[in-house]
Amino acid sequence: MADPAGAGRQLMRWIHVVLRGTLALLLACPLLAAGTPGVPAAAPAATPDAALGAIIQAISRSRLDDALTQTEALIAQHPNFRLAHLIRGDLLLARSRPLDAFGNASSAPEEKLSDLREEAIVRLKAYRNRPPAHYVPRYLLQMAPEQTHAIVVDTLRSRLYVYQNDDGRPRFITDYYITHGKLGTEKGREGDKRTPIGVYHVTASLPPQKLSDFYGNGAFPISYPNEWDRLQGRDGHGIWLHGTPSDTYSRPPRASDGCVVLTNPDLARLAGFLQVGITPVIISNTVEWLNIEDWRSERDALLQQVEAWRKDWEGRHVDRYLSHYSRQFRNNEGGYAQWAEQKRMVAGGKTWIKVALGKLSIFRSPGKQDMAVITFEQDYRSNNLSNVLKKRQYWQKERGRWKIVYEGFA
Repeated sequence: MADPAGAGRQLMRWIHVVLRGTLALLLACPLLAAGTPGVPAAAPAATPDAALGAIIQAISRSRLDDALTQTEALIAQHPNFRLAHLIRGDLLLARSRPLDAFGNASSAPEEKLSDLREEAIVRLKAYRNRPPAHYVPRYLLQMAPEQTHAIVVDTLRSRLYVYQNDDGRPRFITDYYITHGKLGTEKGREGDKRTPIGVYHVTASLPPQKLSDFYGNGAFPISYPNEWDRLQGRDGHGIWLHGTPSDTYSRPPRASDGCVVLTNPDLARLAGFLQVGITPVIISNTVEWLNIEDWRSERDALLQQVEAWRKDWEGRHVDRYLSHYSRQFRNNEGGYAQWAEQKRMVAGGKTWIKVALGKLSIFRSPGKQDMAVITFEQDYRSNNLSNVLKKRQYWQKERGRWKIVYEGFA
């Protein structure tokens, strides 16, 4: 008869091989505990990541029969979940012989095993290290009233987070495992197999009937390249949130040509949060988190800058108005010199101006540049012209002060 304790010790070594020593904290704390102060409650046990956590917890306690039962239940729920099949195989092998590594099937290609090891790592790390309840992503500074939810993608963690608009403050709802570009992030060229970094929006909803099986049960294109991408010379197209082929449950963390890929069940859940033309999708290399006080301070500082710009425009203080614009300012018609000349000429024909801003959103852009994307509905009135337009500005910090580097229609 096999020695359960010995097999358990072998599987504990297996766990450390899988996660390369990153599970010390994980194994010290029950994954399915009622809760940890400051951390959102764990996902329901029915989710794959919670199920994987419960399986690892059972292995850590040498409850191999329980671990096997839970693994088989996970496979029954998701028959194409290759990672779960590999864990089941190792659990069965551990009953008869020592395990040298994760994935002991001699016939399995090493490349496939490597992909599954990486999936195990990112799933379990993200499951254990969930975002603190009293912190929010730095990027979601101000959601417009009609934006019911916002999406934040962390490519380093292979994770997509959903936040709800709670009277302007983002509140964590749920998160999902995702796949991104084969060659990483910072997309710049067509076909470079990278995922873009920046602030985007959902632009369409494509049902599975209009797609090949490769995209699973649907797709949601996003607005890459955005205005700033185009100014920086970035090109390419077809960056989508989409599902997986019908014979595949999940793909490795880096396996797409640049899209953000979810399992079909997760994409179906995510679809309920997405509004075409409205929902922001912010993609980052790694999410920066702020406590509520710092988040509010950053938001208020930017709101003050926007209000100062509005007042100087409304007050016809042309020099002060132009001081809000960077000398590096660009739009679709030219640079700062052309913009300043046009604004001075227009101001000469005005006796009064009224400017109101509505439906305003502010999103910090991830990446190397300290940038914010501000979108609003502009209600402009003057003695000789009135209109209502949707506009978008990109603000960037220069020597500690926010300046507008792009302005155009949204």
